[in-house]
Amino acid sequence: ELMLMVDAAKRASAHKVNIVMPYMGYARQDRKDKPRVSIGAKVVANIIQSVGTDRLMTCDLHAGQIQGFFDIPVDHLDGATVTAPYIKSLNLENLLFASPDVGGVVRTRAFAKKFGAEIVVCDKMRLRANEIASMQVIGDVKGMDVVFVDDMVDTAGTICKAADLVMERGANSVRAVITHPLLSGPAHSRIRASALTELITTDTIPQREENDKVRVISLAPLFAAAIRNVVTHESISSLFS
Repeated sequence: ELMLMVDAAKRASAHKVNIVMPYMGYARQDRKDKPRVSIGAKVVANIIQSVGTDRLMTCDLHAGQIQGFFDIPVDHLDGATVTAPYIKSLNLENLLFASPDVGGVVRTRAFAKKFGAEIVVCDKMRLRANEIASMQVIGDVKGMDVVFVDDMVDTAGTICKAADLVMERGANSVRAVITHPLLSGPAHSRIRASALTELITTDTIPQREENDKVRVISLAPLFAAAIRNVVTHESISSLFS
């Protein structure tokens, strides 16, 4: 439907058509990690451009290099702009950030840098998609207020297992901050049953199920400011400083 709307706008002689896509689907399929699989993110990029889109605005892509799949300008917004202030408002005394897997270390380190805090890492071994065989914590979490950082949560298996693990290792409290709440299948029940104090997320994906442990912070002001800056030809990066 989005592609049809872009096509309709172009056929109606629109000077430019920009897409605001808070969550880009198939972003996890950003490489060919085994034989005979599609690179879904590249396919989506091709489709978006093929109908004549002039610019794309999105937030926290699963991998930053996905921007390179596009030959049009991509405004890549940082969800931490709205979630980090909430973390600061909690005034956690012994703040420690954690990555739920090795692949998220760069993202976690960037978030922790805003607070001048250290990070630890959970190393996991998967049996298959959404199923974990084992997990261990690399680093000391005893007495710390741990905040996991990730771009998205799907079935919540990894984040809940990681939260339970750090509490077993002596953490004082554990939270998670993410941008895209897919929260599919058993996600909500897992979050309720886990050691997580709360899951802090945004509204890139509307939630149909209420959950007292899920706190949603709106990205609307950030996107509104970014759209204004595009229209007035001002800097987008200035919004993140």
